[in-house]
Amino acid sequence: MDTEARSGVKKSRLNRHMRGIWLVLLPVMVLLMFMLGWGLGLFTEIEEEPYISETSNQIVVGVSQLGSESGWRTANTESIQRAISKENGFFLIYNNARQKQENQIKAIRNFISQRVDYIVLAPVVESGWETVLQEAKQAGIPVILMDRSVEVEDQSLYTALVGTDSVEEGRKAGRWLEEYLIKKRMSDRDINIVVLKGTEGASAQIGRTAGFSMIAGEHDNWHILEQQYGDFTIYKGKEVMKDLLKKYKDIDVVVSQNDDMTFGAIEAIRESGKTVGVNGDITIISFDAVHDALEMVAEGVINVDIECNPDQGEYVSEVIRLLESGQEVEKRYYVEEDVFTMENVTQEVLDGRTY
Repeated sequence: MDTEARSGVKKSRLNRHMRGIWLVLLPVMVLLMFMLGWGLGLFTEIEEEPYISETSNQIVVGVSQLGSESGWRTANTESIQRAISKENGFFLIYNNARQKQENQIKAIRNFISQRVDYIVLAPVVESGWETVLQEAKQAGIPVILMDRSVEVEDQSLYTALVGTDSVEEGRKAGRWLEEYLIKKRMSDRDINIVVLKGTEGASAQIGRTAGFSMIAGEHDNWHILEQQYGDFTIYKGKEVMKDLLKKYKDIDVVVSQNDDMTFGAIEAIRESGKTVGVNGDITIISFDAVHDALEMVAEGVINVDIECNPDQGEYVSEVIRLLESGQEVEKRYYVEEDVFTMENVTQEVLDGRTY
C-alpha cells in the first residue's frame, strides 16, 4: 500500500475515532450547558417566573389557595381573582396547592424570592406555619390569611385574617336544632346525631366542630354517635355516610360540615332506602349555602344550611389598600353570613347567588 493510501486509512480511522468521542461527549456537554443555564437563571419554570418590570405601578400579590376541592372553594378563588386584578391596580401571582401544605410552603417561599408586596394564604391546616411565616416577616412582606386561620404563638407573623367565624357557624347549627326540636315537640326525645367533619386540622372543621359541640353539650338527650372526617368532598362524604349507616340504624340528624359532603351523604342515605329533609327519616344540617344546596333547601331536601360566605376578595383588597395608605388594620375581619331554611330561600335569593 502506497503512502497516500496509508494516510487515507489513518485519516478514516481518526475520523471514526473522533466521531466516537463526540458521540460520548456531546450528551455530557449538552447536560452541562443545561445545568449551567439553570444556574444562571436562563431557564425558569413558568409558574415560578418572577414578575416583570411592567408591574412597577401595580401592587404585586401572591395568593396561595389551598385547593379546588369544592364549589365553595371555586367561588372563593373567583372572588379573590376578581378583586386582585389588573383593573384594580394589582398584579396577581396565583398558586393552587392541591390540598397539600408542602405545596403552600413552597409557594410562599417562591413569593418571597419574587419580592411580592403582599402574600395571601388560605391555609389547608392550622399548624406548621411558623418557619415560613417568619421568613416572610423577615423579608418585610405582610401576610393576610383568607378563609382559615393558623395556630402560631407569635401573632405578628400574620397581619390580618379575612374569613368566617367557624365557631359561630357551629353554634348557629346547634341553636337551629334546638328551635327545630321544640317546634316538632321533640325536645325531650333522645336525638342520635352523626357528624361529617371536614379536612382534619382545618380551622373550619375545628371551629364548626367546637361550636356545635358547645350547644350539644347543653342537652343530655343529644347523643353524638360518631364523628368522621369527610375531607370536604362529595366522594368522601358518601363513603363516610355509608359506613355510618351500616353501624347505626337509628340516626336522627346528620351534621355535615360542607355542602359537597352533604351531597354525597344524601346519595348514600337514599341508596340505603331512607329519606331525608323536611318530613324525612333523617334531618340534614349543612354548611356553606352554595346555589345547588340552597335549591335543595327550597325543595325541603336539606333542612338548614349555615352560610359560609366565600366572597372574601373585596375584604382582602380593602385590607391591602388600608396598609398601602399607612393605616392600621384590624386583626380579624368576618364576612356577613346567614342561616337558610325553606322559609327564607326565595327565588330572589337563588337568582342572586353567585356561587
